[in-house]
Amino acid sequence: MALVKRALALLMSITLAMELIHAAVYKVGDSTGWTTIGNFDYKKWSATKTFQVHDIILFEYNAQFHNVMRVTHAMYKACNTSAPLATYTTGNDSITIKTRGHHFFFCGVPGHCQAGQKVDINVPQSNEMAPASSVSSSESSPPVPSAKVPGPAPSNAMPLKALKIPSGNIGLAMAVLATFLINFA
Repeated sequence: MALVKRALALLMSITLAMELIHAAVYKVGDSTGWTTIGNFDYKKWSATKTFQVHDIILFEYNAQFHNVMRVTHAMYKACNTSAPLATYTTGNDSITIKTRGHHFFFCGVPGHCQAGQKVDINVPQSNEMAPASSVSSSESSPPVPSAKVPGPAPSNAMPLKALKIPSGNIGLAMAVLATFLINFA
């Protein structure tokens, strides 16, 4: 019975660790950081990313001149700084995304949001796999036709589906659990 309890604890630990391993760290603005200098397009930056739950959003900036406010969609659209959901002021703020959907941030220094220092971090629902997109359909761009790219060359390798190996976090956890039980039972 003690072995079963240890095995279950190990399985739960592995599952949690696998969730955290898949988290990515995104520095807002990449090498530019969080600033008004250079007219950086944060909307374009976020549109090129596919954010997931547990990802870390890193805002690096000069705390003498900027901050980060987490706000509602209405506040984001209006650059309204009156009642932010959260305010960050260290100049090196790491924010872990805990839920799916849109997460709105802007700089609360007067004029900065209006100048474009704002970003919408969109974590798509599980069935959506496209990069982050605008909340408003009126702002979305027309679809781009797909390019005609030749497929990969044929291969003699056995496809992974034929191996019948469980995939994903559960599959890995099951493999580790089986190894544990075989070696320590």
